[in-house]
Amino acid sequence: MGRIEEFAELRPLLFSIAYRILGSVSEAEDAVQETWLRFEADPTQPRSAKSFLSAVVTRISIDVLRSARVRREEYVGPWFPEPLLADPYEDPARSAELADSVSTAALLLLERLSPLERAVFVLREVFDFGFPEVASAVGRSEDACRQLAVRARRHMSAGRPRFEADRKEREELAGRFFDALREGDVDGLRQLLAADVSMVGDAGGKAPQLARAIIGAEKVARLLAAVFPAMARIDVTTEPHAINGRPGAIFRDRDGKVLHTLGLDVLDGQIQTIRLVLNPDKLGHVGPVADAWEVSRELKKLRRHAE
Repeated sequence: MGRIEEFAELRPLLFSIAYRILGSVSEAEDAVQETWLRFEADPTQPRSAKSFLSAVVTRISIDVLRSARVRREEYVGPWFPEPLLADPYEDPARSAELADSVSTAALLLLERLSPLERAVFVLREVFDFGFPEVASAVGRSEDACRQLAVRARRHMSAGRPRFEADRKEREELAGRFFDALREGDVDGLRQLLAADVSMVGDAGGKAPQLARAIIGAEKVARLLAAVFPAMARIDVTTEPHAINGRPGAIFRDRDGKVLHTLGLDVLDGQIQTIRLVLNPDKLGHVGPVADAWEVSRELKKLRRHAE
């Protein structure tokens, strides 16, 4: 097998490692591309292409994350990872762990870790690399990596919910949610939302956004029931789609361009969090991006006519 074939076979794994470290589709794709360039230019043939390439993409991702963390500290409003529609890496034996590790909630927990802790956690806990491989990838001793892994697990465990809905339950609840959303059914929405549900948007100052997080089932239900049927009247469509392995949807304008994504966190049979990604810089990989400001102006005109 030649280098091109080896790399193509391992590319899904490399992207999945980079995305979990970076929380960015575009940056993960860039890291994978840079990994290929280094692999192609290396005159030696590594004994294990998987170990070599995983180490290279990890080191690149750590460097990118260190600079990205500075930008995220200056980010306007809440920061969410770029929505991932499908994880290219599949391992049937560990599908549940892989799906959980790519959820928006898990990626936000990973933001609490240092770049090294995050890389060690991803390689060891998510992809089950041995400590010798982890140590080689991050340039630390095995003992140091074991300590980093312990600290990372402690941080992650402290932030995880005690119980989470299974996939079937999540999908059934999401189906009812989107039915009630289309109908503007306040009561139907309220029944599906946790009492302290929060709705939060990431626009990065580049699209219309919520002034602040909306908290509470009554407020969220009324806002959803008012806004989304109005969006349908100006031909905004809702396309149910998994977002980071959890129920969600892609919203498109009348021309089919991406307006935003919406993701749901489900716990104990209720929706706990609704996250919208509206920042156009985070949506380009989903498809051509809509002019959110124009859609906002249309909604305002519709409300004025209705008054």
